[in-house]
Amino acid sequence: GNPGLPTAVNITWSSINFKTILQWQPKPSGYFYTVEIHGQASDTKKKCILTAETECDVTDVLRNVEETYTAHILSVTSSEMDNFEEPPFAVSEKFTPYSQTVLGKPEIQNYTQKGSKLNVVFQDPLTPYTFPNGSFKSIRDIFQHDLEYKLYYWKDQSSGKKDATTKSDRFEISVDSTKNYCFYIQGIIPSRRENRDGQESMVLCTSVGRSLLDEYGAEVFIIIAVIAIAVITFAVVLSVILCKRKKAKAAREKEPLNGV
Repeated sequence: GNPGLPTAVNITWSSINFKTILQWQPKPSGYFYTVEIHGQASDTKKKCILTAETECDVTDVLRNVEETYTAHILSVTSSEMDNFEEPPFAVSEKFTPYSQTVLGKPEIQNYTQKGSKLNVVFQDPLTPYTFPNGSFKSIRDIFQHDLEYKLYYWKDQSSGKKDATTKSDRFEISVDSTKNYCFYIQGIIPSRRENRDGQESMVLCTSVGRSLLDEYGAEVFIIIAVIAIAVITFAVVLSVILCKRKKAKAAREKEPLNGV
């Protein structure tokens, strides 16, 4: 091998829904990298052989998601690949997909607010791994009973937040039938010490029973009320002035007749 070649530094694992990318530095110049994945109970597998990149998708060699892996990033030249001497390499931190991959965003498929019930139906994030028939496994297929979801919800334009938990793919919660609600969902693995909470879904809001007060706020109604009072007051004052003028005019028209 060539002990003078630089070795990789800042090696990190990035994994969402079991899609796992290994990243490192620096960019190679005059040499290449080859990645070896070492499992505790599996054979060593090579990935990204003679790459000039500083990242490598290692998802397909981490199929045993409960196994713990380390990555050896070898620094090599193309002519040294056939040598029997071990090239210089750097070793990553240990990585266990089952306990370390991040849960991605759930997809909200449907939601309704009927009366005092808010119903939300969502879909589990999919993983890159497949069943024998070719369909993709979801994170629920892998985590099973270790997986649960939390729904965070609050009255629209309010800061008070409540939550509900389910192990299924839907929520049904009691709400105030006269108010609109906003909400989001995230997956959770309660048994984990780290990375317990997954990514949050997009925030959605219901739109039933929305009053003008909810839409524009009390301040606008106060302004409208003040304007209305001013208009009414002006109309009353104008009516009184016109009435007095009319009476005064009628009185003046009668004065000559009185003098005859």
